[in-house]
Amino acid sequence: MTDTPSHLAPPHPHVTYLTAQQIPTIVRVARDVAPDEMAAIFDESFAALVPALAQQGLDIAGPPFSLHHRMPGATMTFELGFPVAHPLDGELEAGGITFFPSSMPATRIATISHVGGYDGLARAWGDLMQQVADDGHRPGLPFWEVYVSEPGPDVDPSTLRTDLVTPIAE
Repeated sequence: MTDTPSHLAPPHPHVTYLTAQQIPTIVRVARDVAPDEMAAIFDESFAALVPALAQQGLDIAGPPFSLHHRMPGATMTFELGFPVAHPLDGELEAGGITFFPSSMPATRIATISHVGGYDGLARAWGDLMQQVADDGHRPGLPFWEVYVSEPGPDVDPSTLRTDLVTPIAE
């Protein structure tokens, strides 16, 4: 299943192994963020980035994501942004935030869909990592979340879909 991005497929409630293709992205790098600061960073980033991409004529090519280069602890360091149809040439300033060109890696991955509120993500990650280990693989870095459903004040949290993705070593 390398031709169809997993976010376009129905939710996959069981671990699925795929080969991900490299995808150009535009991101904000968020460093040393406490878990309770994440929502505000996401909100301000996407509120600035979406209109800036439209102004630049860059097409968003998929749902927003966060890509983590290290395991979270008391703080997290991650990229957040969107896949784009064409790579950004240089930096983009918007809303006092600097966005950078980056990419989602081409690699073998394990993925699962979490349907429900964000408060269930830690358990879903634990389930994914356990299944990957049970299947004889080793999860790697970077890992990422794809926010397939757009959150909002009128959205029922139980309907939110987040795809969890980790590279795997055979």
